[in-house]
Amino acid sequence: VWAYSDFVAITSIRHPEVIAELITSGDLFGDYRWGEHHLRLQAQLKKVTDFAALSQLLRQFRRREITRIAWRDLAGWAPLTETLSDLSHLAEGCLEGALAPLYRWHCRDFGVPLGAQSRTPQSLVVLGMGKLGAYELNFSSDIDLIFSYPEEGETRHQRPLDNEVFFTTLGQSLVRVIDETTAHGYVFRVDMRLRPFGESGPLVMSFDAMEEYYQSHGRHWERYALIKARPCAGDQVSAQHLMARLKPFVYRRYLDFGAFEQLREMKGQIVQQVTRRGMESNVKLGPGGIREVEFIGQVFQLIRGGREPALQERSILLRRLPIIRHNYCQKTRWSGCV
Repeated sequence: VWAYSDFVAITSIRHPEVIAELITSGDLFGDYRWGEHHLRLQAQLKKVTDFAALSQLLRQFRRREITRIAWRDLAGWAPLTETLSDLSHLAEGCLEGALAPLYRWHCRDFGVPLGAQSRTPQSLVVLGMGKLGAYELNFSSDIDLIFSYPEEGETRHQRPLDNEVFFTTLGQSLVRVIDETTAHGYVFRVDMRLRPFGESGPLVMSFDAMEEYYQSHGRHWERYALIKARPCAGDQVSAQHLMARLKPFVYRRYLDFGAFEQLREMKGQIVQQVTRRGMESNVKLGPGGIREVEFIGQVFQLIRGGREPALQERSILLRRLPIIRHNYCQKTRWSGCV
């Protein structure tokens, strides 16, 4: 294992207690239950009282868990699906674990954000996109995120803040505690560029504003990206309301054959980029690469997903099943892709 991973070797040498604890606890030799990462981190977070302590704990937790996942992967003790799922659940657990104390501290300092109409407390909703959304995160993946909150309003405080300001500050703190490189490393690299209006847009948007953006300004590639979107942290009930509001933009009720031309344009842009940068052998973007395999599955989703809920699958490994079942693609041809 050391021969295949500098990270595992260095961690074992510099922090032998990590490997010793993984062995004595038995965690190195078995898989985790669903949500196990979040539960383990949550238990450790009880002693955290400030941002610096939270940052250090997250990085120590990540070091232990990445070492465990990498060792099991390289030793052949875990199938690929377990490795990808574990990495995704680790990221999700870190986001959920970090958000809870950050939200409490922001409410303590600025007041609880209330909805202007409902007058109920509001919370941040974190959507995971891309590989995180599909439970397909790998060891080198960034995590693509979008932030939102249910209602406009203001905090209950002597000096109230608009909810947008409150959640922007909270979002910035969450990105920093996950993404910032410290003496203990980083947790995950965070990419917020998939949000509405990209880098030039606000860090957070209300549900109403986000729905209006996608219905009025949403581009083809954003439909494509939202196929993999799923709630990763925050209020899960509110998050499901948001997903229901975004669904008509992604999955049309009619057979959307216009998706062919849209994906053809996107594919052409990628080919131009690959050629210009000399990336023909790139595993992700080059001919026959990961992106082309995803295009094959997602064209069926965009065309027929509104009428056939079985096609509304985020994972590239799972979406092949309804495609083959409905005879949209021969099993032998799909097997040659994946």
